[in-house]
Amino acid sequence: MPVPVGSMPSGPHGPSTFDKLKMGGMMGGSVGLIIGFIFGFTNIVRFGPGPNGMLRTLGQYMMGSAATFGFFMAIGTTIRTDSSPIATEAFARAYGRPMVLPRQHRFPRADRAEKN
Repeated sequence: MPVPVGSMPSGPHGPSTFDKLKMGGMMGGSVGLIIGFIFGFTNIVRFGPGPNGMLRTLGQYMMGSAATFGFFMAIGTTIRTDSSPIATEAFARAYGRPMVLPRQHRFPRADRAEKN
């Protein structure tokens, strides 16, 4: 079913600040899980699992690292979204709808080019 003309907002739109906060948190959390696995595994191999056992120790490393990375990445992504109105307007002008220009040059056809 076609959408009525006035119901869709026009112009460039992007993710909201909260969406960027969530995206930064997820990216930082996933990087933190990987880093926590690497550091936790190497420490377990070097020093042993300790009294908590191998899985619990590895999980503590992974969750602590994921929470730290996710927190700081979410804050950094949110701070980075702040921009001046001048930059936002320039971005909107640069990524507007393309302007279609009339064709001014007529390319020669292949059969005419061979005769010359």
